Parts: sequence; C-alpha cells; structure tokens
Amino acid sequence: MRLRRWAPHADSLVLSMVGPGDDEDRPVLGVREYGPAGWTGWYDFVDDELQHGVRYELLLDGEPVPDPLARWLPDGVHGAANVFDPACLVWSDDHWRGRPIDDTAVIYELHVGTFTTGGTLDDAAGQLADLAELGVSHVELMPLAAFDGPRGWGYDGVALNAVHEPYGGPLALCRFVDRAHSLGMAVLLDVVHNHLGPSGNYWDRYGPFFTDDHQTPWGRAVNLDGPGSDEVRAMLLDSAVGWLRDFHVDGLRLDATHELHDERAVHYLEDLASALDALEQQGSRPFALIAESDRNDPRTVTPLAEGGLGMTAQWDDDIHHAMHWLLTGESTGYYADFASPSAVQRAFEGAFLHDGRFSTFRGRRHGRPVDFDRTPPQRFIAALQTHDQVGNRAGGERLSQLVGPERLAAGAALLLALPYPPMLFMGEEWGASTPWCFFTSFPDEALGAAVTAGRRSEFEQHGGRGEVPDPQDPSTFARSTLQWDERHRGEHRALWHWYRSLIAWRRSHPANEAPVCSYDRAVDGRPAWWAVTAGPRCVVANLSEVTTEVALRPSGSASHLSGLDLSWPAGCAELSGGSVVLPPGSTAVLHGLAASPAPGRRTGRGRPRIPR
Repeated sequence: MRLRRWAPHADSLVLSMVGPGDDEDRPVLGVREYGPAGWTGWYDFVDDELQHGVRYELLLDGEPVPDPLARWLPDGVHGAANVFDPACLVWSDDHWRGRPIDDTAVIYELHVGTFTTGGTLDDAAGQLADLAELGVSHVELMPLAAFDGPRGWGYDGVALNAVHEPYGGPLALCRFVDRAHSLGMAVLLDVVHNHLGPSGNYWDRYGPFFTDDHQTPWGRAVNLDGPGSDEVRAMLLDSAVGWLRDFHVDGLRLDATHELHDERAVHYLEDLASALDALEQQGSRPFALIAESDRNDPRTVTPLAEGGLGMTAQWDDDIHHAMHWLLTGESTGYYADFASPSAVQRAFEGAFLHDGRFSTFRGRRHGRPVDFDRTPPQRFIAALQTHDQVGNRAGGERLSQLVGPERLAAGAALLLALPYPPMLFMGEEWGASTPWCFFTSFPDEALGAAVTAGRRSEFEQHGGRGEVPDPQDPSTFARSTLQWDERHRGEHRALWHWYRSLIAWRRSHPANEAPVCSYDRAVDGRPAWWAVTAGPRCVVANLSEVTTEVALRPSGSASHLSGLDLSWPAGCAELSGGSVVLPPGSTAVLHGLAASPAPGRRTGRGRPRIPR
C-alpha cells in the first residue's frame, strides 16, 4: 500500500511500523514529492509491509504525532494507527442501485451511541429492520469521525477518515451499510468540514489546515481560500469521496455549510458537487449532498449547470420553527418570527419564511424567495425534530415532553402531507419518553469543566429556565439513550402505527407541487384548525378543544375518487356532506380533497412565481 501525508511544516516525516516490542519498530522515511513549483508539502510512503492491520505511528521531525488522516484508530485520537485497506471489506450489496431524495424519501436521523443501549454500529444494525418496517428510505448517521473520549455528539471530530472506535471502527460501518442496503435503505453520513474539535487536533503540526482570516463559532476556520488551501481542499474532497467509494455510503449531510468560509470564485461546495458527479459517472447509483445552511438561499440547492452550488437538498429550519410554534405555542428566541398563522402559512407554502423579509433575531433582512418552477419542493428537507432542535434545549426535551399525543399525531400528519422530504429524529416515531441532551466526555478535566461552565452560562445569558445537565456527567449520556421496549406499549405503540400508516399513505399519493394551507383563527390568535393540501394529499388537524366542522372541496389535482383514509384517534373523524367533522384534538387524513376556508378566514393561495 501507499500512504501520502501533507506536512509542509515538517522538515522530515517518518512512518514507524510498531511491533509488539520496541526493538521491532521499523521506520520508513517519507519521500518528498516535487512539482513544477518545487516541493509540494507531501510525503510519500511505499513499503511492502504496509498491509491491512499493520500498526504505525508518524514521527514529525522526530516526535511521535498521531496521523490525522488515519482510517483506523483503535487506541483513540492520541494513539498509533492501524493501516486500513478498503479491499479487505466484504460486501453483499452488488444489487444496490441507491435511492433518490424525492417525494418517496423518508429520512431517519440517528446517533449511534444513544440509538441502542449497546451504542455500536453493530447494535444499530440490529434495529434496522424496525426502520424498514416503519417505511424509512434513508438512514442518516450523525458524525462518525473519531473524537476524544468515548461519548459525544460527534461534531468535535478530529480524524476525518476514522470511524470512532467505541462505535466499532471501520469494519462495523461496512456491516451497517451492507445491512441497510439489504433492507432497501440508503445510508447518509453527517460530516463536519467547517471546524475540528479542540482535543486531539494535531493538524496545525502538519500544515496550514486553519486560517486566521476567518472565524467560526468554534474558533479559526478551515483554510479553504488561503495559502496552502489547494491541499486542504484536496484532503477534504478525498475524505468525502472515500466514505462513498470505500464504505458504500450513499450521501453526505454537510454540517453548517454557512461556516465554510471561502472567498474563491469556485466555492468549496461546488468542488465537492463536481467530485461526486464524477464518482456517480463511474458507478450505477446516485449520491446525495444535503447541506445544513441558515442562509435561506435556494442557490444552495440549484444545480451546478444552472449556476448554483450543486447540493441535492438542504435542511429547512423555517418549516421546523413554524411547526414548533403551531404545536407548542413557544414564541421565545427565533420562534418569535414564526408566532402567527400567517408566518406558518408562508413557511409551509414557500419553504422559507425569511425570503428577503426582516428577521427579528438577526436584526436584518434575510433570505431569498424560492421559485418552485425552478427549485422543486424535494430540495427542502422538513422536520418536526432534529438533534439540534432537541439537544440544544436546556434539558434536551423532545416534542413528546412538550405536547400531548394528539398534537404529536397532528404534527406527524402535517409533516408527512407536505411535499418536502420528511426527516424523523430517532425515537420520534413512538414519542420516546427519553430526553436527548448535550453530552461530552473529554478526558482533559480542565476542558471538560470549561464545556460544562460554557453550556450553563449560555442558557443563563439567554434567560434559560430549568436545570442544565452536566454534559460531562455519564448519566447525561445514559438518560439520552433510547428505550426500545417502550415502543410496544400503550400510546407509544399507537403513535408508531400512526407514523407507519402515514408514511405508506404519503407514498401512495405522491405530490410534487407547492402546498396550500387553510386555517381558522381562534380568539387567542392561534389556529383552531389547520389544513395542508399538497396535490392529492390533505390533512386537517383540529387544534382546539371543541368539535370542529371543516368544509371540503375537490382537490384540483385529484385523479381518482376522494375520501377519508386515516384519522387520529382511529375512527373519530367523519365525512358529512361536504365537510369533515373533527372532535377536539383529532386529525383527519384525506386524499382528493382540500379544506375550504372558514367564513371570513384565511386560506392559502400559493406563492407567486418569480418570472424566468
């Protein structure tokens, strides 16, 4: 095998193959690579004994330094590495042709460490049949890149290419992906290219991986546009392609792309999209790039050929915020802008609320309108809950701790009626009673204490109420672990069946056009009922405490007989003439029909199109 490492800060780089005893170590001197402009900063290692499983460490100017590009770190981010040869992986997914992000997609976000009590990829693979039964099409893994300590969200990763060893290492990822493909599910991987964690980060020892020209909320930005950035970009691109090529992953979720500071004419995301296009042409399956972006700019998901950044889709926080206010009534912080029926309607119907209008929590105008004729709804991923929106609450409260079963059911139905690809956060489908908190396990006591103090200070400054669990306390992690046995009990079981039925209903009634909302406003300014119509799909949720009758009309896109398909609770909704009658807190799921506005009330009429 051949290993190449970029270390322009080093006068010499030696790879030492580590044997059982010190006398068996064997050094391999890195050979400098030269180009037209002289030394490139790369060292090349070629040796017959560099085979899969061989243990090695790097000596940078004679000092042992962990390999930041290692694929296998059995002793963690501060230790020696093992050579990893992807050719050793055994696959049974030759039949796999991938799954697109379209109206049939249902994404499921999970954190390996808290998804099961075992906390490994093999344990998670054991639950994949349950997700397939639910109707999930894409499993999105939170970051696997190795970080310091056994427990964490994964956004403090420091080894871009290594699977976190407590999760089972690289071979376990192979087994997980193979199992998912055998069940018809694609695998997406969350990667962090905008920053690295604070502990175990040795990149500065090698070269200018970071820059002082830009700052992020986590410190210096990754060097994407300064001197040496050609090599930094090359390593990031190689890492991204490696997950897809070597581990058969089907796509990447890119963390906080708005913190990828790049002033070049060709943005890093464009380079990444081009690299995946090239990889697609070599194989027979599609790859997805999903951006987390708070810019509200549809150019993020516009194809390269049309002048965009080439992302397949992006997370849509505006729809989450609108749905959250609709169900909970919370109006603090960024929820304030969404605390009206008209704001919810605008977010639902146009993908963004902030489409160039003023944002109070930003103190400025924000965003750009979406033209669905150019940018279809399938480019925007909607969610009731995500790891961010749950875990960044003081106590990690899920929606199931904030509202009752009726509103959980209503939220699920509204989410799955919208034409945007839905994403579920692990345990959402049964209303998990466990919170999902922010947790860390930094071995450095001073760093751990600083994280705990910073977390608590953050909520004090923002007027947070309630206890803020200590991220470093192992019990904070333990209480965030799903308890799968509760899925089979009482209201949890009923909600799970509701989600499964809704997913099947969604797939049987595809919708590719912009949604339309109708509602009736109650005395307190919150909707008494809310309806979403998207193509043949229609959901009407009674959010009041009185029986409500909502007038219906034929949906313009209905191609077959209309009717009532599902209701929560089962059998409670009734079609009566040209209306649906809903008891308090109930939800009706229909096809071929649309809700009419209440007399003198507001109904959606769709968003105006931007002329071509």
